[in-house]
Amino acid sequence: MSMKLVDRKKDLTGILKLLSIFPVTAILGARQCGKTTLAKQITHDHYFDLENPRDFVRFEHPQLTLEDLEGLIVIDEIQRKQDLFPLLRYLVDNKPKQKYLILGSASGKLIRQSSESLAGRIGYYNLSGFQISDIGVEKVEKLWLRGGLPRSFLAGDDEQSVLWRDNYITTFLERDIPQLGINIPARTLRRFWIMLSHYHGQIINFSEIGRSFGISDMTVRKYLEILESTFMIRLLQPWYVNIGKRLVKHPKIFLRDSGIFHSLMSISSRQQLFTHNKLGASWEGFALECACRELNLKNEEVYFWRTHSGAELDMLWQSGGKYWGAEFKFMDAPHLSKSMQISVDDLHLEHLWVIYPGKAEYKITKNITALPLSSVRIIRNCTNTSSKAV
Repeated sequence: MSMKLVDRKKDLTGILKLLSIFPVTAILGARQCGKTTLAKQITHDHYFDLENPRDFVRFEHPQLTLEDLEGLIVIDEIQRKQDLFPLLRYLVDNKPKQKYLILGSASGKLIRQSSESLAGRIGYYNLSGFQISDIGVEKVEKLWLRGGLPRSFLAGDDEQSVLWRDNYITTFLERDIPQLGINIPARTLRRFWIMLSHYHGQIINFSEIGRSFGISDMTVRKYLEILESTFMIRLLQPWYVNIGKRLVKHPKIFLRDSGIFHSLMSISSRQQLFTHNKLGASWEGFALECACRELNLKNEEVYFWRTHSGAELDMLWQSGGKYWGAEFKFMDAPHLSKSMQISVDDLHLEHLWVIYPGKAEYKITKNITALPLSSVRIIRNCTNTSSKAV
């Protein structure tokens, strides 16, 4: 497998900014998304990998290991020693020459435990796989097909990429999930995950999935929480305010990495993708993730909107006291639809972008613009300019 170092300037800049502010910085992201590679590019004084048996043994007595150190201390795979957080609080409060960069592959428990122990002392950076700015606009289609996990994207050919992703899924289910203390048979969770892939881009109904899988609503929610906290899925929440319409109030589900989604759907080539009945949903999920990354939006800052009468908006967020929207359309030349106009009017959108796979940017109406995905950075510039004006 051909591998090379990809310059991830945007991510490095974001991490360095947090390191300049907080005594502890956490990089959170899915397994193999590039956390370790990025951390090693940052000048550090000490590095511990808790998947290295020698380092893990040293952390049987963590205070003895850490208390006399100075400078930037990196602790990789910290979810394997979650009892470290109270000690880190003591050390950064009493050892002003210490700073910590911690890396973790499971967000839910880590954030809860670290925020309780390190309130006001820790900054979080959520890392996904490669984004458009990392790999160049000419490789967007390759990024879509293979996903952003570095080893999948950088594989020598599509066949190697598929093989790597298949093994990644197996390792995730058989090793990573049990290491988090979750005792669910790998085979069961795999079946559940594959079933979810068929709901990709759709409103999710917990009762319906429970009936299909023969489990309770609570078990469905438990499985979803596992996949969400390990960065495998995104539950996009609905936006609803009292505007006199009957609104959908269930979340939409997306698999966050397009390559993993394609593997679960047995899509291994461009030809198979472009003839698959999930082509539109795949594009929506991929473009949504690209937009969220480019706009630096957290999960809780992004919504969708849909009425029972059929009007909908794929992505809604707030910036500078204004509402902004995005639609994701896999078509040659997006045009005005009734749903778009209803979204702009009812939600009082400052602007709506229709993101599509073409190359030309053009106005659809005064407040609606068709925009190539490769130019999605333009949205950030527009919303930032508007925010400064407010």
